[in-house]
Amino acid sequence: MKKKNVTPYLFLAPHLLIYLIFMAIPTVFGVLISFTTWNIMDSPKFVGLDNYKEILINSSSTFYTQFHNGFKNTLFFVLISVPFMIIIPLLLAVALNEKPKGHKLFQALFYLPTLLSISSVILTWTFLFNKNLGAINNIFKLDIVWAGVLPYTWIAILIITIWWGIGGNMVIYLSGLASVSKDQYEAASIDGASSMKKIWYITLPGIKNQLAFTLVLTTIAQFNIYGQPLMFSNGGPSGKTTVLLMYIRQIAFGTGQPIAGIASAMAVMLGLCIIAVSLIQFRFMRNAD
Repeated sequence: MKKKNVTPYLFLAPHLLIYLIFMAIPTVFGVLISFTTWNIMDSPKFVGLDNYKEILINSSSTFYTQFHNGFKNTLFFVLISVPFMIIIPLLLAVALNEKPKGHKLFQALFYLPTLLSISSVILTWTFLFNKNLGAINNIFKLDIVWAGVLPYTWIAILIITIWWGIGGNMVIYLSGLASVSKDQYEAASIDGASSMKKIWYITLPGIKNQLAFTLVLTTIAQFNIYGQPLMFSNGGPSGKTTVLLMYIRQIAFGTGQPIAGIASAMAVMLGLCIIAVSLIQFRFMRNAD
């Protein structure tokens, strides 16, 4: 009888254990809880699809209003942020790939914010956007309450998110550009191709896998927005920047009676939406190939 090599399984075991403890088991538990009414302290009681009816159908319910407002705000942020989070890192990567003077320094500077915690990022930008003392208002001679007036609140949150997150995608694009043959660019230059045509016909096809990867991961990350609107504007003004994860956290662990079943149902719907968008993006990219 052939003896199996257990070495690969030993290397995989810690990662699988972490995945099971922090991902798989909580996900399954959350889905099961969404079919119950549970205040975290007592035993959960099975209620079937009542929680989903409450947030999707019962328009007179507070939870219906919270879910739709939170999802609308989350979706709005995804639509306005994802294009910037893809295009800006791509342009930076294309520029740095030309190896200008000091490109290593600029690459490090653009990547550095991704290493910071959301708390330190928000504290820094909250001071910069301060109405009276902030550098933004003073440099540009503005008189804006960035955390309290729309659309400036969303603009500030978008700027913070872009500054914080573009470095990761930029590095991925740079690694993809390193594998694109220089001969293609030289041949295109001989044929008189413009810079835009080189990007469109050589650069983008050469890093299409990296683009597909970052598009999916960036979309997922933006659907999970939480810290920026919570710490910068606390969901204001009038709940216009309150995203779905803020409602989920408030309902599940708020100061009132926790309603974990409703919160889990909202989380499941958000998860299904992320899965659906990711599948559509993968399908679109595969058809483009």
